[in-house]
Amino acid sequence: MTSDAPELTEIATQLDTVAAATTRLLDAVSGLTDADLVEPSLLPGWTRGHVLAHAARNADSLVNLLLWARTGVETPQYASTFLREADIEAGALRPQRDQFEDLSAASERWLALARVMPTECWQATVRNRQGGEMPAARVLWMRLLEVEIHHVDLNIGYTQQDWPAAFVARLLPQAVADLSAKDGPGFSVTATDTGYTGTVGTPETEITGPAAVLAAWLIGRYPGDGLTGELPNLAAWK
Repeated sequence: MTSDAPELTEIATQLDTVAAATTRLLDAVSGLTDADLVEPSLLPGWTRGHVLAHAARNADSLVNLLLWARTGVETPQYASTFLREADIEAGALRPQRDQFEDLSAASERWLALARVMPTECWQATVRNRQGGEMPAARVLWMRLLEVEIHHVDLNIGYTQQDWPAAFVARLLPQAVADLSAKDGPGFSVTATDTGYTGTVGTPETEITGPAAVLAAWLIGRYPGDGLTGELPNLAAWK
């Protein structure tokens, strides 16, 4: 156990945040129909069924990382990219009842394991599907990202304006940092409601607007209505 291991109260707070977001998602999904699930999501090429299948399999993939942290036995997030995509395609066409029950069960498996993780295990080093090393505590944020962003992707009335302020405050600088690490257009962003400022590459233009709208645009979930400045085209996270 290291001196910078996360406090138990901090972990519990983050878990409660994920649990609350999951409840909001499941409540929304419970009201969908079979016909709703074959309609397009906000992600190009994905129906709502694809989004739900992915959200369920992501929970299981993060169980793998928690098991790795707890046992010390390397357990990749996904066995392979091919199997990850195949599982999404295979699950996308299931009826609403099956999708809802699967997402509920997968989410509960992840939450149940996370709630009994020994505190010291949260500092264990694991790797995400891209191969990046990170402390296991990062898995909490990874799951919250999946739940909140894919809730918006379903395109059923939950938008970036519904994201909690604390979530937006963490997502926005991460989105800026992630884009800064890639080759692409340079620009600066300023959140008119929170005062946040950030820079991507060598700025050629300034883009301003509400923090939640900026965050959604940066991750490809919003066309940019309400933002000022010359907006480059950005790819969507999946």
